[in-house]
Amino acid sequence: MVRNFFEHPIINSPYEYPSMHWELDNDGQPTNKIIDRRRRAEFVTPVPKPKGRKSKKSATVEIEFGDQTGVSTKSQKYDPTPIINDLRVQVNNWRNLKNPRDWQVTPETKILLQHWRHHEFGQTRPFFCQLEAIETLIWLTEVAPKFKETGKTFVEHLMVSNQNANPGLDRLALKLATGAGKTTVMAMIIAWQTINAVRYPKRKNFTCGFLVVAPGLTIRDRLRVLLPNDPDSYYKTRELVPVSLLPELNKSKIVITNFHAFKRREKLEISKVARRLLQGRLKDEVRSLETNGQMLRRVMPNLIGMRGNVMVLNDEAHHCYHEKPRDLEGDDEGILIGDERFEAQKNQDVARIWISGLEIVNQYIGIQRIVDLSATPFFLRGSGYAEGTLFPWTMSDFSLMDAIECGIVKLPRVPVTDNIPGSEMPRFRNLWEHIGKNMPKRGRTNAGTLNPLSLPNELQTALQALYGHYEKTFSLWKEAKKQVPPCFIIVCNNTASSKLIYDYISGFHYLKNDGASEFEQGRLALFRNFDDNGQPLSRPNTLLIDSRQLESGESLDKNFRDIAKDEIKRFRREIIERTGDKSKAENLTDEDLLREVMNTVGKPGQLGGLIRCVVSVSMLTEGWDANSVTHILGVRAFGTQLLCEQVVGRALRRQSYELNEDGYYNVEYADVFGIPFDFTAKPAVVSPGPEREIIRVHAISPERDACEIRFPRIAGYRVELPNDRLEAKYNDDSTLVLKPQMVGPSSTRNQGIIGEGVNMSLIHTGNLRQNALVYYLAKRLLETKWRDQAGEPKFHLFGQLKRVTQQWLESHLVCVDGTYPAQLMYQTLADTACDRITRGVVAKSGHERQIKVIFDPYNPDGNTRHVNFSTSKELRWKTDENKCHINWAICDSTWEMEFCRIVEKHRRVRAYVRNDNLGFEVPYYYRSESRIYLPDFIVLVDDDRGNDDLLQLVVEIKGFRGENAKEKKATMDTYWVPGVNQLGNYGRWAFVEFRDIYGMEAEFDILLDEFSRLIEREITGIR
Repeated sequence: MVRNFFEHPIINSPYEYPSMHWELDNDGQPTNKIIDRRRRAEFVTPVPKPKGRKSKKSATVEIEFGDQTGVSTKSQKYDPTPIINDLRVQVNNWRNLKNPRDWQVTPETKILLQHWRHHEFGQTRPFFCQLEAIETLIWLTEVAPKFKETGKTFVEHLMVSNQNANPGLDRLALKLATGAGKTTVMAMIIAWQTINAVRYPKRKNFTCGFLVVAPGLTIRDRLRVLLPNDPDSYYKTRELVPVSLLPELNKSKIVITNFHAFKRREKLEISKVARRLLQGRLKDEVRSLETNGQMLRRVMPNLIGMRGNVMVLNDEAHHCYHEKPRDLEGDDEGILIGDERFEAQKNQDVARIWISGLEIVNQYIGIQRIVDLSATPFFLRGSGYAEGTLFPWTMSDFSLMDAIECGIVKLPRVPVTDNIPGSEMPRFRNLWEHIGKNMPKRGRTNAGTLNPLSLPNELQTALQALYGHYEKTFSLWKEAKKQVPPCFIIVCNNTASSKLIYDYISGFHYLKNDGASEFEQGRLALFRNFDDNGQPLSRPNTLLIDSRQLESGESLDKNFRDIAKDEIKRFRREIIERTGDKSKAENLTDEDLLREVMNTVGKPGQLGGLIRCVVSVSMLTEGWDANSVTHILGVRAFGTQLLCEQVVGRALRRQSYELNEDGYYNVEYADVFGIPFDFTAKPAVVSPGPEREIIRVHAISPERDACEIRFPRIAGYRVELPNDRLEAKYNDDSTLVLKPQMVGPSSTRNQGIIGEGVNMSLIHTGNLRQNALVYYLAKRLLETKWRDQAGEPKFHLFGQLKRVTQQWLESHLVCVDGTYPAQLMYQTLADTACDRITRGVVAKSGHERQIKVIFDPYNPDGNTRHVNFSTSKELRWKTDENKCHINWAICDSTWEMEFCRIVEKHRRVRAYVRNDNLGFEVPYYYRSESRIYLPDFIVLVDDDRGNDDLLQLVVEIKGFRGENAKEKKATMDTYWVPGVNQLGNYGRWAFVEFRDIYGMEAEFDILLDEFSRLIEREITGIR
């Protein structure tokens, strides 16, 4: 349960602010003094400097007291400014005035204030945060100008902030957490302004003309409740205006649009060729774009006549700002590259369209004031300011922490611990850090050719673990007879990733090598869109969506339209079944249809009401008000806490605002994976590291040519597998130990700031029958390993493959720390198992097998003479001129440096080289991927065969030996060494792995003596 935020525990006021309390006098009675116990360290605020202090020539750098983050610059000071808290104290003192005559506001404003504070609302009454926001705006508008001493500080602060950041515009921001009811505050603002403007038409601080700007079509459509004549108008349904004043609202002029409308459109739709022809004939550029005036007449025709008296309400206003002026010194963001630069460019494009549109409105019509509403009114990446910096014109702040503490929103639970030791952060807290390099890159359009079953193991485990808890939630909701299911949302970085995940969980068809279509059922049963026969369900359980494209109002690109074509067909069919009107379904565009489905998720009886899972490209649109979301998985990079808060906010809208018997809200949870959410994040500036010495590493020729080492460059292997009787011989390296380090945490603790925690595990996957796993692995062996020269599977071997697979599962599969055999259903792990089973069969066949190595077609030979590069690495060993062709051995660890010492003094070693930029590569397979192994050293050893027949020893220094190390060693022992030795023209090769630094010298000495004795036995045997 959460606290009742309507009443304060001390003074029994109808208001409570969770981060503040009233100071008590000596008798224990509350005084008028408020103490703010919040530590405003979540984000820092830029304090504007007067113009006289912006000179670049000034040599004095002022130290801003309280700048604990260390990000202040000469041109911009970042400081936890007290302006918001100071204003809150003033507003509170004004609010507590008992006599309305002392409020210094109009009679109409008094009526509205008393109504909002004391009316017996039939439904949910306005929250304190909503009242605080509107009261702050009222105080600054009506009260502050009348009290020059008290109000001057705040008025000047707003003026200077806007002169610096928004020249010519008067902006004021109200910060309200997601789910705190920004739309209600907008309705209150419109009601207060309109009623006063109608009663006092000559007053310039009131208006009845409003331009409401939204970030997308979803919010634009949802904001229709601000129109007085709308059937769901908030003024009536939420009782925000006394009945006697409702007629006054009909005199308001309200235009609701999305910022994309500010972009000037083409008046003349012509092709590029026709445009060039016209341009050549007219000898001038063809001007086919709207003028600014034409754009305004299209967007806001009703407000054209309201000269200088339009109020703008920016919803999700953090997208609207000017970039940092170029005349200021420095760039507080630093250098942006890769995805960060791409994200910054998108933010810049949106901000420029939005702010320039408002400037056009101000130029041609005139803006009285802009009121920004946002849960995160911060400068975004690409603005030039330190990202996460609060807009300096923000005058009211109700943070997400406050909303959580009040119970206005769901309580987010994030991973706090897991059973993988040694990590600073639980792996599922920042999932992308562990899987990002294995996911499709931005811009790829071949999602259809990628394999959904090859998703990274950690991602599959995260899906399984979160889904296991979703199943329990689904059952609880079903028992409670709720009309809609809980919703699980997955936020991806691009269409390729979203398509793979969508197919993985919902099912998909794919083409086999012979061109036949094969069906693969979705891995998460409740999210499947197909029945067991591969036929699509009449009503899909999972929705694939690109919210960024849908919000812009533009057409879907061809790639995404092709991806979502099956969903679009199903929803059209459902509309026909519901309405019986075929034309209605056909007249809807694909964009309208998908937008309707997305916007009705969790709403009973509507098109998206029964959707259980939403896979979204980018993030789900801001303002998406689905309140049935219980689980959210982030599969993308989250570079800032601002983005984390925005995405987590999609899951925080409460389902119920009903008070229980004790007068509290029942707690509601949202479980989050993959989003590194942190309530105490601050901007950070990375200081440059010290300069390092750069050295040149190269072969010294001709002085050291006697130590030259030559080696083959192998690109692959061809193995003739047995064709009749299959037997397997397994050894220690055949054992696969399934542990959380391979699959991701098998047990994760999700915990919120307060409230009950929950354990996420894989226990539900323990129900998989072993026979099903044997069948799956044997089928995979047949598909990937046992094919004839024509590429056809050797079906006659399927029974024997099942037998050797069963043998391997019973003796060489070990599951530890909460893992289960079911994790072998991950295709990467299944391929690892298949590799080990295959090697067991190859090993058993003995000398009957024929292993052929395949050379690199362009560079079949490698040589130490070609080494030449520069490095600043500090771990390096200056080599002995008599033992190494290269002047330096660049090492990865002190173990390798110790090995350099050992080989240089050993009597049997003739030469050695550290494999760094040498080109010595060993191809191998790990988790169904083709990889390259770089052994650490090549050592030429005299094992008593003479200098003309030296043993070439490949050496690996291994401290920690993971599963991939087994694959590397097995590849060397089973394929590379036998294959190269059969060639004959590259000499004799062997492979050794050292795992103990303390015993390495003795072990190396014993090994070389053993090689010598082996030669002696061979010679003795021959004689």
